[in-house]
Amino acid sequence: MRFLRSALIAVLATAAGVAPAQPADPLPSWNAGPTKDRIVAFVRAVTDRNGKEFVPLEERIAVFDNDGTLWSEQPMYFQLAFALDRVKALAPKHPEWKSKQPFKAAIENDMKTLAASGDKGLLTLVMTTHAGMTPEEFRKIVEDWLATARHPKFKRPYTELVFQPMLELLAYLRANGFKTFIVSGGGVDFMRAWAEKVYGVPPEQVIGSSIKMKYEVRNGVPTLVRLPEINFIDDKEGKPVGILQHIGRRPIAAFGNSDGDFQMLEWTTAGGGSRFGLLVHHDDAEREYAYDRKTTFGHLARGLDEGPKRGWTIVSMKNDWKQIYPR
Repeated sequence: MRFLRSALIAVLATAAGVAPAQPADPLPSWNAGPTKDRIVAFVRAVTDRNGKEFVPLEERIAVFDNDGTLWSEQPMYFQLAFALDRVKALAPKHPEWKSKQPFKAAIENDMKTLAASGDKGLLTLVMTTHAGMTPEEFRKIVEDWLATARHPKFKRPYTELVFQPMLELLAYLRANGFKTFIVSGGGVDFMRAWAEKVYGVPPEQVIGSSIKMKYEVRNGVPTLVRLPEINFIDDKEGKPVGILQHIGRRPIAAFGNSDGDFQMLEWTTAGGGSRFGLLVHHDDAEREYAYDRKTTFGHLARGLDEGPKRGWTIVSMKNDWKQIYPR
């Protein structure tokens, strides 16, 4: 009964726009300092019904990039690692790939050639290996891969390489009436296969890049089939577009880690009232990776240069986080 009473109080408080009682430290994996203080101050300001910066419950929208913001992204985007494994698994059925780029590079683990193929080459791999199946079939392939694949450096499942401080931040925001969305350049269906279990973010709150689908009736069963055609790229200028089309509201908080997130933070923080923008800076070579301006994945230069001038918070993984991954 005590648990039910507490739960009811929390639900009623949130519905009324009042934040329920929080733990003594809702962000225990964040070191004390200006970064943590800014996060807490923002949340308190927008949830204080008697304050000038109060934001109604329905407008408390927070958007998060995924790669490099909620989980690691080196030595390559994890979905790219999945696509490369798919190429190798499908290669016996496609002997022509042995001499056709970018498939030849993927089969031979020639990362230099693969990187030189640029976005077009990577998109070709993704479209080819992610199409020709139903959404249910694709989800099963993703789940099976995540169950067995291991990160080359940490030797852990990819879904264990999520950032503990960001998991706490997601929970902290939700406890204060925020609806949290993932807005990523990664494939929307790839993320929807595991985001709810790992982040507590349901499929309908995941926005990402997508390929086209068509409706078919197969053996009397209505279904959708994934096509090898790009539908939408949810990156850079595409992120604000995807947010408005999907959510219908401008967020009041945005979290990213690269220049691919710049427009999302720019658009979010340009709105009226209290706004919050944050970039995760990967500067911890010992516990994770250190990179920013000179990297293929997670390039961060403009954000470092302009973010502070725009009032955005820059997180130092090395100095602001007590731990990186869940233990």
